[in-house]
Amino acid sequence: MKSGFVAVAGRPNVGKSTLVNALTGEKVAIVSRVPHTTRHRTRGIYTTADAQLVLVDLPGWQKPIDALTERMQERVDETMADDLDAVLLVVNARERIGAGDHYIARRVFALGIPVVIVLNKVDRLKAGHIATQMKAAAELGNFHALHPVSAKTGDGIGELRADLIALLPEGPQYYGAEEVTDLPLEARIAELVREQALRLTKEEVPHALTAEVVEIDEGRVHVRLYTETESQKQILIGKGGSMVREIGRGARPGIEQLLGRKIFLELQVRAAPKWRRNETMLERLGL
Repeated sequence: MKSGFVAVAGRPNVGKSTLVNALTGEKVAIVSRVPHTTRHRTRGIYTTADAQLVLVDLPGWQKPIDALTERMQERVDETMADDLDAVLLVVNARERIGAGDHYIARRVFALGIPVVIVLNKVDRLKAGHIATQMKAAAELGNFHALHPVSAKTGDGIGELRADLIALLPEGPQYYGAEEVTDLPLEARIAELVREQALRLTKEEVPHALTAEVVEIDEGRVHVRLYTETESQKQILIGKGGSMVREIGRGARPGIEQLLGRKIFLELQVRAAPKWRRNETMLERLGL
């Protein structure tokens, strides 16, 4: 059996999590329009009869500004120091390939392992623009392969997956055939709730927002949402509870699919000032 680990690296918002979901064929990472949505180091697992590809979805490279972002950057650095078999370097076909991409490319190519460059978000782009972007991406370093794909539509995903599997060495099956991620169930549920809150709230809330599963029983799941200020808390609750109800409506189907049963989703909102700087709370949240 061929098996191994591939890190997924790139600037914030280039579509790394959507790409991991497309390559595994399962929703293992939440996605949103908000930069730095990914906080956990999430492994997405794709298994066939003769191969197991483990994709490590990383937070985007960033300059730490508090305990939370410091921990996120540490996870990136730790993963890059791990025994990886390849790296997926993801760039956005819709934006200029600039200094941030080149900085990450220098870090990635310095590892001395195969680098596969992915030009993501090529859907609805003209062929001439894609060709120009591919030329710019090719200048990032001595790559193994360069793939134009759309993680959103699935274009090019099969070819990319096959190329990654071909790079893997002979090895053991690290995870069970039915496993699609190593993220604990509680964390996956909390992330599904946070995803809906990110979708529905404006710029003043997302980075100050997190979620935690309080309790799961047969017919009920209790999740607590945290913000940093009372005003953010009121935004999340909404007039007459309208916003928190909408978050629940959006999150419940995904949670029910995950659990395999109908549930009552109970959402609670609390203000926890400076939680992103609180090491004890970050530890409890698994961040």
